[in-house]
Amino acid sequence: MAIQMNIAITALLLLFTSIPIVECTDIDVVANFGAVADGQTDLSQPLMNAWKEACASPEPVNIVIPEGTYLLSEATLNGPCQAPISLQLQGTLMAPEDPTVFKEPTWVSISHVDSLTMFGGGVFDGQGATAWGQNNCAKNKNCVKLPINIRFLDVKNSLIQDITTKDSKQFHVNVLGCSNITFQSFTVSAPEESLNTDGIHIGRSDGVYILDSKIETGDDCVSLGDGSNNVKVRGVTCGPGHGISIGSLGKYKNEEPISGVFVTQCTLANTMNGVRIKTWPASQPGSATDIHFEDITMDNVGNPILVDQEYCPWNQCDLSVPSRVQLSKLSFKNIRGTSKTQIAVKLICSSGLPCDEVELADIDLTYNGPEGPAISQCSNVHPALSGVQNPAACSSQPTGEAAP
Repeated sequence: MAIQMNIAITALLLLFTSIPIVECTDIDVVANFGAVADGQTDLSQPLMNAWKEACASPEPVNIVIPEGTYLLSEATLNGPCQAPISLQLQGTLMAPEDPTVFKEPTWVSISHVDSLTMFGGGVFDGQGATAWGQNNCAKNKNCVKLPINIRFLDVKNSLIQDITTKDSKQFHVNVLGCSNITFQSFTVSAPEESLNTDGIHIGRSDGVYILDSKIETGDDCVSLGDGSNNVKVRGVTCGPGHGISIGSLGKYKNEEPISGVFVTQCTLANTMNGVRIKTWPASQPGSATDIHFEDITMDNVGNPILVDQEYCPWNQCDLSVPSRVQLSKLSFKNIRGTSKTQIAVKLICSSGLPCDEVELADIDLTYNGPEGPAISQCSNVHPALSGVQNPAACSSQPTGEAAP
């Protein structure tokens, strides 16, 4: 098994990371640390012991979690480690169902690690169904934070491949302060009614790549917070969910700029939104630039193309004061398919800082509802147009506004 594992890791590292190609030693949480795959015996201590041994090794080590079902109360896997480290998850890890047993809003945390590889076809099952009804953070600022399935903090030059996260109680994956981290053939699985369960949320990270993955959840499939730079989302299937989103931005002080986001060759099906950028009115200052959506297929998607600088859920803001987040160098190219809302293209920019350098090219979105054909709305933006424009660009204005 070790020879096959080393060949697999070698191929993955060559493709996606800068980790040196080296031989690994396997350590098995069952054979070497006494873990029991009965769904009842806590894996937490055997996994922690295996991680400590592997992390302290001057040579690369692969931690193997064999097939089977394991109860995992929590795991905090901290670096820095002495050498590259890998986690070969073949089994299913089950979180406690009761959210009140968690001391922190994280189930599995991996932090301060350089050259991590996670693979093996296994599953992180957050068992979140009983918790979703308790998630009222959108309305209640003093809510109890529910645990995230997997949190990556300050993880560098790493690859997560062929792993599934299922039914998280909150976000499935949070990527914060990371650099050069790739998610390849990654799966997120949760029903549409799962509240606040973003698939992969990125913040203050540079070089995040989400490739050839499938995300089904009850919130954004991919969401980018402030400080997300050089992010590539390619070949992702999204739905159900709320779409692929930048933001919301501008709610907090000292938010960092966003730059260099490329979303390409993706398919969204039966989602609440398509590709969108959202900022708060009456916001803190900020910026997002060099953001591109290209070769996107929409299948019965609400608001397929949406820029919303008046994002104000639950009326938690002052709409009379414009957003102070500057959006610039935005492009939407070769986006086609079907909309489940009549407004298929909606660009609502800030009256205080109008959107700059926006491009619409080869847009072909149809709507078959009773209101009539698809329309496009624009405010405080003058997009450059090329190729097909269906619906006609900026053909309808928000109530009370003149055409640009």
